[in-house]
Amino acid sequence: MILFIHGFASCGLGGKAHSLIAHFGHDLVLTPDLAPDPEIAVQQLEALRRQHPVDLLVGSSLGGHYATWLNRTRPTPTVLVNPAVDPARLLAPYVGPHSRWCDGAPFELTHAHIAMLAAQHRPVLDPAERYLVLLQAGDEVLDHRRAAAYYHAHQVVIEPGGNHRFENLADYLPLIAAFRTAHAANP
Repeated sequence: MILFIHGFASCGLGGKAHSLIAHFGHDLVLTPDLAPDPEIAVQQLEALRRQHPVDLLVGSSLGGHYATWLNRTRPTPTVLVNPAVDPARLLAPYVGPHSRWCDGAPFELTHAHIAMLAAQHRPVLDPAERYLVLLQAGDEVLDHRRAAAYYHAHQVVIEPGGNHRFENLADYLPLIAAFRTAHAANP
């Protein structure tokens, strides 16, 4: 089962989730709406991993940060899409009220949330962890070079152009499926 982890101010059922569902099937993709509080979001994700046989994490942006944090205790093959490597630094200027892009639901980003994101940062990854990192050089939100450097020991694909939304994820679904199959066969 695939656990899709959405980004900041997003929802579980966005474009990337729909692409994953179209390729792998509705019954094989979990797409939760996560709480804006990083501690609660991680608790939600950990509960889903206890309840379901998750064999692949797919994290987008802030979801990439969460997936990397989850792997510290239970490494799972992981696909990262334009992942946020240092979300505390990135989001600190945005403390205050926000609304989710998908449905307009209001939420507050607090200094406590920023501190939790900073505490979740992993300066070093275990070499045994397995990542496929999909980056677009045209990402207007995150510097793809930071993610490329952070995940350098793993499979990193950098596509020229593009944007933070990584709107052509469907083009990479065969690669994601092959990555999943390869790591299911070689845990």
